[in-house]
Amino acid sequence: MAVLPILKMGDARLLRHAQPVTRFDTPELHALVRDLLDTMAAANGAGLAAPQIGVDLQVVIFGSDQPNPRYPEAPVVPRTVLINPVVTPLGDEEEEGWEGCLSVPGLRGVVPRWRRIRYQGFDVQGQPIDREAEGFHARVVQHECDHLWGKLYPMRVRDFTRFGFTEVLFPGLDASADD
Repeated sequence: MAVLPILKMGDARLLRHAQPVTRFDTPELHALVRDLLDTMAAANGAGLAAPQIGVDLQVVIFGSDQPNPRYPEAPVVPRTVLINPVVTPLGDEEEEGWEGCLSVPGLRGVVPRWRRIRYQGFDVQGQPIDREAEGFHARVVQHECDHLWGKLYPMRVRDFTRFGFTEVLFPGLDASADD
């Protein structure tokens, strides 16, 4: 449908707790998902949350059927539309990994995340989703769901010696792909 502007860190709308979706399989919800998919694809994103385009609803999308150019070494994550998610850690083990964000362009940081999670919610038709994930897949889900609760990944960085500009930290990556 449309490639929409992505809100940047500093915009107060990114700090709100998004509202749950109460009606599924509506034209408006389908249009929102199409806009999210188009915007994520145009930005080469690994995922995108509705609040990042200024929509105050608990809707995230993530994954694709091919490797992501922003994370070329990461495994493929299945394309998913997840609505009203609940994320539950499976165990106490955390894993650190580099993250970037379309709302924090040009920067990357090491963020601790649960290594294994269960995520539950609904698809656009209102059918239940209940999956377990680990590694990069779990990281992407947690990152995107954080947007629904008003958190950006820099808020989770514990060691700011491992936070900086993509072009400095990863000279082999196209830093403009982080914009």
